[in-house]
Amino acid sequence: MSEHYDFHRLVEIVRQLRGDDGCPWDKAQDHQSVKPYLVEETFEVIEALEKESDSDLCEELGDVLLHVVFHAQMAEERGVFSIDDVTRGIADKIVSRHPHVFGDGKAKTSTEVLQEWERIKLKEKKKKKGKASLLDGVPMSMPALLIAQRVQEKAARIGFDWPEMREVWGKVREEFAELDEAIQANDENNTYKEFGDLLFALTNLARFLEISSEMALRDAIDKFRRRFKHVETRAREKELDNPPLEVLDKFWDEAKILEAKGEL
Repeated sequence: MSEHYDFHRLVEIVRQLRGDDGCPWDKAQDHQSVKPYLVEETFEVIEALEKESDSDLCEELGDVLLHVVFHAQMAEERGVFSIDDVTRGIADKIVSRHPHVFGDGKAKTSTEVLQEWERIKLKEKKKKKGKASLLDGVPMSMPALLIAQRVQEKAARIGFDWPEMREVWGKVREEFAELDEAIQANDENNTYKEFGDLLFALTNLARFLEISSEMALRDAIDKFRRRFKHVETRAREKELDNPPLEVLDKFWDEAKILEAKGEL
């Protein structure tokens, strides 16, 4: 019969790994050295969600949880906080930001819940820092498309938003025209700025369409990779070292047909 491992057991395991008689590798780590692994594990959770694999999701969530406990253990060793502070803090935060569940709040819809969440969050930050912005809670280390969508969502929660999607479409067309104008003028600096504006406007359109711009781009990249790998395979089969573009286009079209049939 396998031993039952609960959360507190996990905490003790990590503590032992970091202890005097623990693992040399684990003892040598600090917050910065393990940071890349946390990012990697987070993306593996996303990949498990994309595959809709419950077994993979369970495993990858465990890996992320390990990193949470590991960082908390290192912090405890420095005397700054412990895993109990982490769990207590998030529990208190969730309760305070859901007054409609745990208090006398009146939010009835998802929109009202999000608006109340942001008001409470801003109030908390002002209490801590004196000054605060709704956008302060968006980590700038995230992928740029995700940052763009998050800041747009937060601004929209206080009413700073386009009333209708057709106006967002208009903004996309406007930014595209301005980019075209900058390219035609051979203005490198303005082309750079207008390209960024167009990406930001397209991300806003994705938000109105209830599409994750980050995930949509990732899916488009995956699609390109599948098709390009088919092109490479066909070129090898034909023993073509430097095939002309028209041949590569033919292989690309084959890939699209196979993809439509579910065979790629």
